[in-house]
Amino acid sequence: MRFFNWITITILFVYPVNLSSSVYDYIYKNWDIPSYSNYGSSGLIQMPTARFQEEGSLAFNFSHNDPYINGAVIAYPFSWFEASYHYTDINNALYSDSPDFSGNQTYKDKGFDAKFRLFKETSLTPQIAVGARDIAGTSVFTAEYLVMSKRFKNIDFSFGIGWGTLSGNKIKNPLTYISDAYKERIDIDGDTQGGEVNFGKLFKGDAGYFGGLEIAIPNSRGLRMKIEYDGTDYMKEGFPLGRESFSFAFEPIEQPSSKFNFGFVFPVTKELQLKIAQTKGNNLNFGFSYVASWGKKNPVKKSDPYKEVEFQDTFKRVNSRDNLFLYRSAMNKMRDNNLFLQSANLDDDELTVSFTHAAYQSHIRAIGRVARTLDQISPNTVKKFKLINTNAALPLYEVEIDRDSFTKFQKDNLYKLAARKVESRPSKHELIKQKYVPDLNFPVNFFSYAPVIRSQIGGPDGFFFGDVRLSFSNETLFRRNLNLVTTGSIGIASSLQEITLASNSIIEHVRTDIVKYLQESEKYHLKRVQFNYFKDISKNTYMKLSAGLFEEMFGGIGGEILYRPFTKNYGIGAELWRVRQREYKMLFGFRDYETTTGHINLYYTHPKSQVTVALKGGRFLAEDSGINFDFSRRFKTGLRIGAFFTLTDISKEEFGEGSFDKGFYFTIPIDTFLTKYNKRNMGWGLRPLTRDGGAVLNHAYYLWGMTEAGTKSNLTRDWEHIYE
Repeated sequence: MRFFNWITITILFVYPVNLSSSVYDYIYKNWDIPSYSNYGSSGLIQMPTARFQEEGSLAFNFSHNDPYINGAVIAYPFSWFEASYHYTDINNALYSDSPDFSGNQTYKDKGFDAKFRLFKETSLTPQIAVGARDIAGTSVFTAEYLVMSKRFKNIDFSFGIGWGTLSGNKIKNPLTYISDAYKERIDIDGDTQGGEVNFGKLFKGDAGYFGGLEIAIPNSRGLRMKIEYDGTDYMKEGFPLGRESFSFAFEPIEQPSSKFNFGFVFPVTKELQLKIAQTKGNNLNFGFSYVASWGKKNPVKKSDPYKEVEFQDTFKRVNSRDNLFLYRSAMNKMRDNNLFLQSANLDDDELTVSFTHAAYQSHIRAIGRVARTLDQISPNTVKKFKLINTNAALPLYEVEIDRDSFTKFQKDNLYKLAARKVESRPSKHELIKQKYVPDLNFPVNFFSYAPVIRSQIGGPDGFFFGDVRLSFSNETLFRRNLNLVTTGSIGIASSLQEITLASNSIIEHVRTDIVKYLQESEKYHLKRVQFNYFKDISKNTYMKLSAGLFEEMFGGIGGEILYRPFTKNYGIGAELWRVRQREYKMLFGFRDYETTTGHINLYYTHPKSQVTVALKGGRFLAEDSGINFDFSRRFKTGLRIGAFFTLTDISKEEFGEGSFDKGFYFTIPIDTFLTKYNKRNMGWGLRPLTRDGGAVLNHAYYLWGMTEAGTKSNLTRDWEHIYE
């Protein structure tokens, strides 16, 4: 009952009355932004809550709660789903019992957590969520929970029932009223390779309750106090008894002297929160979290408006005299807005222009800026614009715009009405049939360079090894549809030579020799030297042929074909590669191993949610066969959050630790951080373990990505950008 007494006292002292919502936002700054628990999930201090960030958010959480140091990456692909990957340093145990293998490095634990919202909060009912910790890990922190949260003014109450390590305050498992199967919690079999979800233990065995509240302190720049009644069973979590619990542990964990935890969260900004707390009655806990929302609107305001054409009447008058003047004017003025004319053709009252660009995430924004340029320089006799977007000379679509309608709705930004007069269709565009094709002095080079970091994290030799490098990239165009992509780097500083762990894989080492590649390519290397030839075979069908050094570990020859109907939301493709393993120095030498790898690829994008499901079935680099499943969601800003797993015909024992290949990734548009539009993305991904099973060849210019605008729903999803 002590827990409920504390709640009553707190309400009497801090619960305000009769405050309007507008005053509330002033007094309680950022009061409704969720904070994070020590386990890398939105929560109180140790306990979870039913709160979620908005969809399209990414977060990082760090906490030190002796003997654990926890880092977690959290993603919100939907407003009702929280997924996190945590990496925990357990300081009362060694990585192994062999000093020659891991020295004095402490034990590391990796795991995935997930939480789902079941019911959204209303004025009368709480928000309810169900979640699981460490669902595919070593079960050191495994737990499941059902939790509800309800906000009253400036106090957010949470109460829940937990299983596994959250069963400290014992109650009868309520699910036993449904079935006796929930009485016993079944441990994972001893021959597991890890990385598997053990459905035999979910929500089974002992249950317990927990609860707490988060209080926004008035007029304190967003300071919040947390009080919770801890439901953790500390005899089930980690290695509580030292060597008695685990052979690598060297000392026991101090057990709690109190069930109550107290803490404070201070939001330095809307994104960054600092936290400090007392846990277990005898432990000081501190940490921070950072969250960024990139789903609905670009957080950086652009100072990159459309550049208007000066002396428009003069251009229209001169261009009415000679079509060549019109074509050249279009090419020059489109370039002012980073749009590059590839061909042009005036036929009666219709002006056709094909173009390419590397500046805009939104294809509609690019279309709108081309149309505005043509409207400002074209003679009044031109009534229609046909615009064709190409990528590597592949025509992705064509849109036909009624000029009068486009200009009529521009002033009031009535983009929905303007869209009614825009027709879109697939294109079979051929440059040689156009009246104007500007000459290009091939070859054309595009060069860039930037610092990069290569890293090896979480191995037995040490937590982190890496090197700092200067990377360069060059693209040479020999023709519009023929290029050479070269990427390499030069080392600046490195600790990679300190890694001593060798691969223990019993199948072909197509990935697990990563340490040898890192060490022997330390001074300088070539990551990629790849020739590419692109061709549109017919409407909606695209082809790529490639040869060279595709990635760090393999080079060879092969190709890809993709059928992507413009009016549909699916694609069907195939790829076939004959490759040979590269030498560890990553220059032009090869090793003996060679193989043929290929896949049938199926894609489907749900147009409303922008969720893409991709299936890749066939033969992988280690000559195992199976299917790769990839799920991702794209947001309005261009942010993409995804996860994958691969199942092949090799056994868990052959695959090794982890049992099967899996991981997650996200890509963030570069212009998220810039004041100028930019089409490029930067990506980050994580595999808990590097193994040889399910390995896919990494080559440049995947056709599905290159033809992203080749589907009507992808093209027209951003109509609000047409006048920007």
